[in-house]
Amino acid sequence: MYFCHLPTKCLFHCSFAWLELVSHRSFMPKLLLCNSQKGWPFFQRLLGDLFKFMEPYLRNAELGQPIQLLYKGTLRVLLVLLHDFPEFLCDYHFSFCDVIPPSCIQMRNVILSAFPRNMRLPDPSTPNLKIDLLAEISVAPRIMSDVEGALKAKQMKTQVDEYLKRPEGSSFLTDLKQKLVLPPNEANVAGTRYNVPLINSLVVYVGIQAVQQLQHNKANASASAQQMNQSPQVDVFQIETATEVYRNLIVNMDTEGRYLLLNAIANQLRYPNNHTHYFSFIILYLFAEATQDIVQEQITRVLLERLIVNRPHPWGLLITFIELIKNPRYSFWARSFTRCAPEIERLFESVARSCGGKAAEEGVLADGGH
Repeated sequence: MYFCHLPTKCLFHCSFAWLELVSHRSFMPKLLLCNSQKGWPFFQRLLGDLFKFMEPYLRNAELGQPIQLLYKGTLRVLLVLLHDFPEFLCDYHFSFCDVIPPSCIQMRNVILSAFPRNMRLPDPSTPNLKIDLLAEISVAPRIMSDVEGALKAKQMKTQVDEYLKRPEGSSFLTDLKQKLVLPPNEANVAGTRYNVPLINSLVVYVGIQAVQQLQHNKANASASAQQMNQSPQVDVFQIETATEVYRNLIVNMDTEGRYLLLNAIANQLRYPNNHTHYFSFIILYLFAEATQDIVQEQITRVLLERLIVNRPHPWGLLITFIELIKNPRYSFWARSFTRCAPEIERLFESVARSCGGKAAEEGVLADGGH
């Protein structure tokens, strides 16, 4: 396909015409409706090239009028995809989040809000909603992106696998933070000290292994329980080796690295599936176990900044934030950063009410917010 072989730098001279062509009703729908979804990888490459072209401008906030118009046009294309081809955004969310700057919150939210058309999302504000009892919450999402690619490129996949199997005596966590740092020349180009695709790859790959191990443990426990006529008792902390990867990075990374790590986790808070369930648990666990206020404040920031932009908001994001502010275990409203200034206090209350309706508002009052 000619469009896929066009160098990204060439978009500078024909970006508007290029976007109009690839999103045209005679091209985009026909490509995405090809038999067996054969056209999906090609269109993913086209959108990826567009995001890569826009990334330096969006990252550096160089939003002249041409880039503003291109951004709005891209957002409209994503909204069309969200409405007509949500499964495409679901399957390739990882690839797109790799090349969209952290500052493009609404654009990322549109992609992460996609869910399969045959699914009905439960209302996140439903009182006493039992997430773990939803049928969909035990199903793995389909990911067409190469999650392991960045790990393999840095020869880290084998090291991750060995650590997860045999953590005792391993030096993997000791060296991990430094392996995620870019050389100075690459950092200058990327605009960050950290290898963001590598962080994203590590976070999702470790999570996938943890979810698979947890399902394996549940299956074994269920089989044993049936033999003994007992109910299965499976503790989620049987996967503490994977959990320790996230905890170690949260504790040892600086503010920038921690923010990128938390964003990588929050990118998996999507429609009901076992990845959403697992990463929701992880981010709440990190909040509960944090010994530094800055960690809890950054977790709150990552969730909140995704909620204060215009809709849509991912279902998993809403579920996680509602759990954080309503569950007494997290003592959210007792945290000093929720009351550091009147305008911040009002912002938290406003978001809490908009996320959970009356239930969230009652939670604010019950927990001593005001």
